[in-house]
Amino acid sequence: MEKKYQRWDEYLIAEHEMIERAMAVLKERLDDMEGTARNPVQLVRALDFLLEFGDKIHNRKEEDHLFPLMQERGIPAEGGPIGVMLMEHEMERDLLVRMVAAAPKLAAMDAQQRDKYRAEGMKYLEIRAEHIWKENDILYPMARRVMSGADADGLLDSFYAIDQAAYGDTAHEKFARMVEEVEKVLKEKKGLIHNLTYEQIEGIMETLPFEVTFVDADDTVAYFNRLDKEKIFPRTRSVIGRKVEKCHPEKSVDTVREIVTGFRNRTRDNAEFWIDFMGDKVLIRYYPVYNDAGEYLGVLEVTQAIGEIQKITGQKRLLD
Repeated sequence: MEKKYQRWDEYLIAEHEMIERAMAVLKERLDDMEGTARNPVQLVRALDFLLEFGDKIHNRKEEDHLFPLMQERGIPAEGGPIGVMLMEHEMERDLLVRMVAAAPKLAAMDAQQRDKYRAEGMKYLEIRAEHIWKENDILYPMARRVMSGADADGLLDSFYAIDQAAYGDTAHEKFARMVEEVEKVLKEKKGLIHNLTYEQIEGIMETLPFEVTFVDADDTVAYFNRLDKEKIFPRTRSVIGRKVEKCHPEKSVDTVREIVTGFRNRTRDNAEFWIDFMGDKVLIRYYPVYNDAGEYLGVLEVTQAIGEIQKITGQKRLLD
């Protein structure tokens, strides 16, 4: 079996990300209980994934291997973080089992019963979300501090063994397909952009500490940030709608076209160069942009002054 992960915690965090994707589907279905009652298939898929993968594969790695190893290295279970994690695993498991059993009965439930069902689902989502945060940010760093290199290697091997036993050499690919099937008819994208307002997105783009330009699939400049602020390479609104070759010196147009062609046909996944400019070192990077279907949307250009970054040495802690 190909070893996709080199660290045990990266392994578990990647699994958390798949679990969160299924949680997003569950949340979407719970928010439309009337539609879900008529067609509970997607709800059941999400619940099945969260139970069969999230509990029986992911939680098993922690309960059978990570938690016992942490105890051996001096972190107590009773009254400590491991005990809390085990309690929450049990709460999650109980809620999922009840929801799976009740899902086929949704159509026959009255409004009060459906409200109760939704409340249990939301409770599960709240517990699981907090649980994932606690493990990613508190428990796993705690475990890393008490483990030896041999401990970490052994833990990683045990995780691969669980996947191998359950789904064979292609376990990771199967897990990915499973969560994609769960998401298949999800109306919202699995990303997080829908959580932001237009104003917030605009604020974020204007706050970025580098310049961003987007050239669309028709090779036309469609966007740049830092609109009315000082820029490394000054530009005004008049550049919007211009073809990209008209925005570069003539001697570099052929190179730009070659990069864009490589992005379109997927023979290139980035391009970068750096120059000395106005007393600073400037890094310029190009990245292709694709949608979820793999269709080419355009090119993202990122320009950043890195002279001060190049001077960084040692470490500086937050608020130092």
